[in-house]
Amino acid sequence: MGLFELLLLSVGLAMDAFAVSICKGLAAKKITGKDLFICGAWFGFFQGAMPLIGYLAGSLFEKFISMVAPWVAFVLLSIIGGNMIKEALSPDEEAAPGFDIKTMFMMAVATSIDALAVGITFVAVPVEVISAGRLPNVLLAVAVIGDITFLISTAGVKIGSVFGSRYKSGSEILGGTILIFIGLRSLITHLDSSNTLSDTETLFGMLIPLAGTLAGAAVIYAARGDLTGRLYAVLVGLSSGIMFSIAVWGMIEPAITGLTQDGRSGIIAVTICFMGGVLVQILMDRLIPHTHIYSDITEGPESRLSPAVKVLLKEVIHHTPEGIALGAIYAAHFMKTEWVSSTVAIVLAVAVALQNIPEAIGASLPLRQSGTKTGKAFLLGVASGIPIPLLGMITVVVVVLFPAILPYTMAVAGGALIYTTIEEIPQIASGKDNDMGAFAFVAGFAAIMLMIFLKIAGQG
Repeated sequence: MGLFELLLLSVGLAMDAFAVSICKGLAAKKITGKDLFICGAWFGFFQGAMPLIGYLAGSLFEKFISMVAPWVAFVLLSIIGGNMIKEALSPDEEAAPGFDIKTMFMMAVATSIDALAVGITFVAVPVEVISAGRLPNVLLAVAVIGDITFLISTAGVKIGSVFGSRYKSGSEILGGTILIFIGLRSLITHLDSSNTLSDTETLFGMLIPLAGTLAGAAVIYAARGDLTGRLYAVLVGLSSGIMFSIAVWGMIEPAITGLTQDGRSGIIAVTICFMGGVLVQILMDRLIPHTHIYSDITEGPESRLSPAVKVLLKEVIHHTPEGIALGAIYAAHFMKTEWVSSTVAIVLAVAVALQNIPEAIGASLPLRQSGTKTGKAFLLGVASGIPIPLLGMITVVVVVLFPAILPYTMAVAGGALIYTTIEEIPQIASGKDNDMGAFAFVAGFAAIMLMIFLKIAGQG
C-alpha cells in the first residue's frame, strides 16, 4: 500500500466521523475553537489508534473483531442518536454537555471500531511509504489516518454548527436519526451474507426517494405565502395517485403474477397478505400518536409530544410501506426475478421520490403556517423521509436471504400503501372546489402506470 492508497483509505475511514461531527455541530448551541479541537482530537486519536491495535492484534483476533465491531457500533450510535432525539422532543429538559468525555468517548469508539479490521489488513497488505521496516510504516499510516480524521471532523463540527445554532430542535432530530442510520447500516452490511448492499445500484436506489423529500421540504424557503386549501388538495391528490399506482402496478399485480407462475393460488394469497398490510397500518395508526396537520386530526394514544413531532410521526407512518415496497422491488431486481421487470426498480424509486415532493411540501408548509420556525419545519420534513432507505435496506436483505417471501412482501406493501392512501383522500374533497385535487390524483396514477409499462415494453 503506497501513499496514494493510504490517503484514500484515510479519507474513507474519516467519513463516519465526519457525519457524526456534523451531528455534534447540529446539536450544539454554540461552538468555540476549543470545542472544534476537542471533537477533532477525539475522533482523530481513536481513528488512528484502532488500526494500530488491529495491526498488533494481527490475525489472532481477526474473526472476533469482525464479528463484534458492527454490533458495538450499532448499539453505541443508537444510544447516542436516541438520546439526541429524546432531548429534541423534551425541550424543557437541560441537555447534557455537548462535548463531555462520556459522549465523545462513545462516539469516537463507535465511529472507529471498524478501523480495527483495517489494521489487521496491514499484516497481509504491508504499508510501504518510507524506506523502513514494517512497524515504522504502520506508525506513519496511523498518524496520517489520525491527522486526516482530525481535520475532516473539525470541519464537520463547524459545518453542523452553522445550521444547528439556528434550528436546534429539528437539527437534533435529524442528527440523531443520521447516527442511528449509520449504526444500522454498519450492522445490516455485516449481517448481509448475500452482499446485496455492496451493490451500488441498490444503495443508490434506496437514497433516490430522500432526494424527493429534500426537494419538497426545501420549497419552504422559496414559498412566501401559506398553503391554501386548494393547493393542499392538489398536493394530496398527486401524492395519493402516485402511491395508488405504485401499489397496484408495482406491488399487487406482479405479486399475483409471481405466485401464479409458481403454481400457487395467487389471488387468495395476495388478498390475505394485502389485508395483513392494511392491519399493520391500522395498528400503527392506533399505537403511534400523530397529527394530520392540515385537517387538524390527531390519532393514537394521548401524548405530551409537541404538535410538530406528531406531524413528523404521521409522515413516518406514511413512509413505512414505501420503504418496504422499495426494498422488495430492489430485492427482485438484485435476484433477477423473471416476473418482475429489471427496469421497474428505478422507475419505482423515482416514483416514490416524485411522490415525496408534494408530500414534503404538504408537511413543511403547514408546519410553518402553524408557528414552527422555518428551519425546524424544513429539517422535520427531511427527517420524515429517513424510514424509506432504512426499511428499504432491511427489506432488501431479508428478501434476498429468503426469496420465497418476495411476492408476499409485495402484497403486504401494496395493502399498506392503499390503506394509507385512502386515509388521505378525504383531504381532496375538503374544499368546495375539489376538481383540481381529483384531477391531480388521476394524473399521478396515470403517469406512474405509464412509466412502469413503457419501461416493461421497452425492455421486451
